[in-house]
Amino acid sequence: MALTLYALDGCPYCDKVHDALTEADLDYDTVWVEAMHSDRNEVKRVSGQRGVPVLVDDDHGVTMSESENILEYVERSLA
Repeated sequence: MALTLYALDGCPYCDKVHDALTEADLDYDTVWVEAMHSDRNEVKRVSGQRGVPVLVDDDHGVTMSESENILEYVERSLA
């Protein structure tokens, strides 16, 4: 499974997503982003915006942001 989570260290929303992915026993890579929104070019490239968390699921062609959406997706589609 090719999951990538774009996250910011210390972000409580990112922590919730990390916890959900770990609890679901999913393998994923984390790309730690810069604190400054203007430095998040890779996040913008993959998602069209600079906010985190962003989850990219290459196996299913899904890219999503907003922690609540990601948590629902993990529970419904990946767990």
